Amino acid sequence: MPEANGKTTPGNSNEAFGVLETTGWTPAMVALDDMEKAAKIRVWQVELNDFLGTCIKVLGPVDAVRTAIDRGTRVAEQMQGDPKSRVIPRLSSEAVAGVVSRVEFNPLIQQNVVKEPPGADMPDSNTSGPVQALGFIETQGFTAVFEAVDTACKAAQVEVVGKEKLGGGYVTIVIRGDVAAVRAAIDAAGPAVSGLGNLIAAHVIARPSESVLSLLPQ
Repeated sequence: MPEANGKTTPGNSNEAFGVLETTGWTPAMVALDDMEKAAKIRVWQVELNDFLGTCIKVLGPVDAVRTAIDRGTRVAEQMQGDPKSRVIPRLSSEAVAGVVSRVEFNPLIQQNVVKEPPGADMPDSNTSGPVQALGFIETQGFTAVFEAVDTACKAAQVEVVGKEKLGGGYVTIVIRGDVAAVRAAIDAAGPAVSGLGNLIAAHVIARPSESVLSLLPQ
C-alpha cells in the first residue's frame, strides 16, 4: 500500500476512500463523531479551506466507508452544514497525489489548515483523562464567540480546550467537562451571541470519538 506524507493511503481493491465536505467546523466534527461510532473507518486527513469549509477524508472497507459517509452526510444536513460527499471504492494510485495534502500552517489564522490525526495507539495530548463531553460554540465574529464562551464558563464548571478559525470570520471555541456541565454551558452560550454576531452552531458531543479528540484545536 503506497504512503503519502508517512500516512497510509488507498492502494488495494479492499480499500475505499470517502470524503465529506461541510460548511463550518462544528458540523464536521459532529458528523465525524457519528461516522466513527457507526463504522470502522480511519481518518486520513482533515483539510480546511478559506471559504468556511472543512473536508474530512476517510479510509476503510467499502461498506464501512459508505455507512460512515451516509451517516455523516445526514448529520451535517441536520446541522445545516450544506454537505457534499463521495465514496470512491478504489482511489486511483495516480489520483492520490491530487487528494493528499501536506500538513500546512497558515500564518494568517495562526494554525494548521491540513491536519493528520495521530495513530490509534497514540494518547491524546490535549486531555489529562477521559473526556465525558465536548461543547462547540461556533460564531461568525470574534466578539460574539468571546461573549459566548465567557457566559458558558460562568454557567458551569467547564474547561476551554482551544479555538479553531476558518475563513469568513468563522470561529469555534471548544469546551470540555462532564455531560451535564457542558450541556448547561452550551445552553447558556447560545443566547449570549444575540446582537453581537451570527451563531453558526452550539452543540454537545457526549463521549467523543477518538479522531475528534485527536483533532481538538490547541
